Amino acid sequence: MFVQERHNAIGKIVREHRRLSFAELQEMVKVSAATLRRDLADLEKNGNILRVHGGVLDPAYVRSEISFDDRVLRRTTAKKAIAAKASQLIPSGSSVFVDAGSTCLEAGKALLGRKDVRIITHSVALMAIALHGQAELLCIGGELRRVSGALVGAASLNALAYLHADFAFIGATGVDFNGCSTTEVSEAEMKRAILDRCKTKILLADISKWEQPSTIHFAAWKDLHAWVADREPPLHVKKTLRSLGIELHATSGK
Repeated sequence: MFVQERHNAIGKIVREHRRLSFAELQEMVKVSAATLRRDLADLEKNGNILRVHGGVLDPAYVRSEISFDDRVLRRTTAKKAIAAKASQLIPSGSSVFVDAGSTCLEAGKALLGRKDVRIITHSVALMAIALHGQAELLCIGGELRRVSGALVGAASLNALAYLHADFAFIGATGVDFNGCSTTEVSEAEMKRAILDRCKTKILLADISKWEQPSTIHFAAWKDLHAWVADREPPLHVKKTLRSLGIELHATSGK
C-alpha cells in the first residue's frame, strides 16, 4: 500500500471509531509500529488526527459534537443491524417513543414500515421520511437543534407531559457503568422526559460507545430495561448489567 493510500485508510478508521489505542490501530492497518508512528506524525501535521498518550483521536470528536449528517454516515452497518434487532422487540399494537439520533433514526425507519405500531418522535429526520411509511406518527414540536436533528425545549417538554408510550428507543453519546450520557442539557432533558413517559425503556447504542462517557448524564441503568448493541460487551460488563436487570441484545457475538 502506498503512503497516501495508507494515510487515507488511517484517517477513515479514526473518523469511524473516534478514538483508538495505538495497538488497536496498528492491528487494523497491518503495518509496523515505526511505520505507523511516521504516518500518525504526518497526519497530525495536516490536522487529520490528534495523537494522545497511547492512542489517537478524531479531531472532530474532540472539538465539538459531530454533525448529524456525519453521524448518519458512521457505522451504518452496525446501526442498521441494531435497528432490525430493536424493531423485533416491539409487539403489534404498541406505541413507541423514538429518540432523535442516527441509530434511533434507523430504528424509526424499520418501524415506519409497520401498520401495527404508533411512533412518537421529536426527530426531524424521521418526520421527513414518514410520508413514505405506513405507521401512525405523532410529531412533537419544539426548537430545532441542527447538530442532532432534534426538536427540544419547553414546547417539546410540555407536549411530552400529556403523552405515554409502551416502549422507548433511546440513544446516547456515551455509555459506562454509571449509565448513559449526552452532550447537551436540552437533549438530556428530552431523554429523561421520554424515559419518564414509557413502560419499557430500550437503549440503542453500538459497543464503541462503551466507556466513552459524555458531558451530561441522563439515565442510570436502573432507569432502563434493555440494551441493543452491535456486539456483546465484555463478560464482566454483561454480568454487571444483567445483575441490574438489563436485557442484552447483541446483533453479533463478536
